[in-house]
Amino acid sequence: MTEIISIHQDQADYPLQFTSVLEVDAPASLSTLGNLDLLQKQALGIFVSVRCPGRFILQAHDLAQDLRRAGVPTISGFHSPVEREVLTILLRGEQPIVLCPARSLARMRIPKEYRVPLEAGRLLLLSPFDERVRRATVQTAQRRNQLVAALAEMVFIAYAAPGGKTEAFCKEVLAWGKPLYTFEENKSLIEMGAMGITAQSATLFLDPKTQ
Repeated sequence: MTEIISIHQDQADYPLQFTSVLEVDAPASLSTLGNLDLLQKQALGIFVSVRCPGRFILQAHDLAQDLRRAGVPTISGFHSPVEREVLTILLRGEQPIVLCPARSLARMRIPKEYRVPLEAGRLLLLSPFDERVRRATVQTAQRRNQLVAALAEMVFIAYAAPGGKTEAFCKEVLAWGKPLYTFEENKSLIEMGAMGITAQSATLFLDPKTQ
């Protein structure tokens, strides 16, 4: 099993996206487990909240299947029930995956389904939290989500309730100038500047240089 490696801001492997997007809020160091080369991939950030309506959950499953078939690199906390289902689908493919838990990697139990992808070099675990943070909290999840969106080349959010925290997060992502995608039925997000897609739109997220 790969060992946990720490990366600091002054090191070459530290993602420049954090300092360019988050500036002074960028984490001073990161803990990593897996293939560091995955930090150079143009990944799609995936967010599916616990309160996502059923019709969007079904579309998220279909989109995950399409992302797996297309081989789109992805990054997420993969924490909510639907996000975990999405991860299960993606792990059956061959595309790169960056997983960002909302806790430290220290003493974290590595699920057996992660071991083959880790050894194959297509899975990376990434965390900004030190060894004292052993449980995910609302605060660490919010920080993790910010980092996922900052590192992602593009961001997909399945649903955001009007006036809710996810909608506020969408506004933050759009303010950064990040391409933000959602399902076509999310009219409020599209009016804010998100781009509407279907569950068969995975090829939109492929890096043109790899096609």
